[in-house]
Amino acid sequence: MSGGAAVGPDGLPRCPWALSTEDYVAYHDEEWGRPVHGDDALFERLSLEAFQSGLSWITILRRRPGFRAAFADFRIDEVAVFTDADRERLLADAGIIRNRAKIDATLANARVLTGWAEGELDALIWSHAPDPAARPAPATLADVPAVTPESTALARALKKRGIRFVGPTTAYALMQACGLVDDHLADCASRAAR
Repeated sequence: MSGGAAVGPDGLPRCPWALSTEDYVAYHDEEWGRPVHGDDALFERLSLEAFQSGLSWITILRRRPGFRAAFADFRIDEVAVFTDADRERLLADAGIIRNRAKIDATLANARVLTGWAEGELDALIWSHAPDPAARPAPATLADVPAVTPESTALARALKKRGIRFVGPTTAYALMQACGLVDDHLADCASRAAR
């Protein structure tokens, strides 16, 4: 399995990145690459991917409970009415990433999304899912792209509709996390379990 999945302490082969911490093992096995639907759920993932930009995912993953508490569980309608006082509260909240541009983008994105029909964010994101038959399972991490034509198109479509802080790389990470693509390695137990 040179360059492929790595065997974990439980004897199951996994994507190598998943074995560095217990947090990653659980995230890899239970969430990453599984289909996510619903506007609020996708707003959360989109927001967290934006906060992750320039940081390691483990930083975001470990602060996710803090993010959920700070951002009203990412319920779009509630975040959209956050006030300047809420913004100041977020900028002072040590339980999240206190990046002004990312906080402002999350609040602005929620306001934009309140003007969309129910299910519209879900439909837009999932309309960019590539045909799974057209993509072979990656054999190694080197076979996993950071950007694809679909993620570039998704980022462009979101930006055109007023969504901020999402580029092609962030869009691809969203696609991976939410199951639009399956980037579990070919010999990963999570791929075999589907």
